[in-house]
Amino acid sequence: MAKKVVATLKKEGGVSYTRVIKMERSPKTGAYTFKEAVVESGNVKDFLAKK
Repeated sequence: MAKKVVATLKKEGGVSYTRVIKMERSPKTGAYTFKEAVVESGNVKDFLAKK
């Protein structure tokens, strides 16, 4: 089953939100982990740039 990287969640008359899934590699085990968050549409690049 495939995951969508970015899916837009719309709210009527307000701020639009985006669901973001970020894949990171664990420094301890080397396995991949997924971090999921709902952020404002303007802050997506900031979320993906964080380590």
